[in-house]
Amino acid sequence: MAPIPGSGLAKGLAVTLRTMTKKTVTAQYPDVQPELPPRTRGVIALFEENCTVCMLCARECPDWCIYIDSHKETVPAAVPGGRERSRNVLDRFAIDFSLCMYCGICIEVCPFDALFWTPEFEYAETDIHELTHERDKLREWMWTVPAPPALDPGAEEPKEIAAARKTADKLAAEQAAQAEAERSAEAAQPTQAAQAEDAGQPEPPATPPSGPQEGQS
Repeated sequence: MAPIPGSGLAKGLAVTLRTMTKKTVTAQYPDVQPELPPRTRGVIALFEENCTVCMLCARECPDWCIYIDSHKETVPAAVPGGRERSRNVLDRFAIDFSLCMYCGICIEVCPFDALFWTPEFEYAETDIHELTHERDKLREWMWTVPAPPALDPGAEEPKEIAAARKTADKLAAEQAAQAEAERSAEAAQPTQAAQAEDAGQPEPPATPPSGPQEGQS
């Protein structure tokens, strides 16, 4: 069936009329902060304690805007006769947000959860050089990282939590068994002392008969 001539224009005018009758709501930014989605990509935060200087984020960054410097330190052996080992120590971790395109690859490839998205977006600067955030500045953004969303009710428990729960339950069972053994030992001590005391007591003398003795009139 051929469309009625002018039906498209009528539909467009109907949408315009509905929009014109609605009340206009203006977002009063910056006095009122916008409600951002949970997965908003604002600035990137660094959790320095988790960083092992593996350089994966810097190698995978398409814009090469991550700068990392480090040095090696020798760690003495943990036990006598053990071998010394070396570890990387982070000296510099910086991100140039004037080059960053917010692709999130650095956060995805980090195997130790050292980088996080934060919804903060108010970090504009008048000088482009100030958009290079060093590790101290990146660490301050960690306070703005939102909590992870709750799991679905039917979702499988994460393997890390399951392993930690299993270890905690095992430790609690061992502590309970040890406490029960200590209580049993304390309860057995008075019984053993009473048995030892009974074994060391002399036998009582025989009681003479109350009737007349032989040879007595």
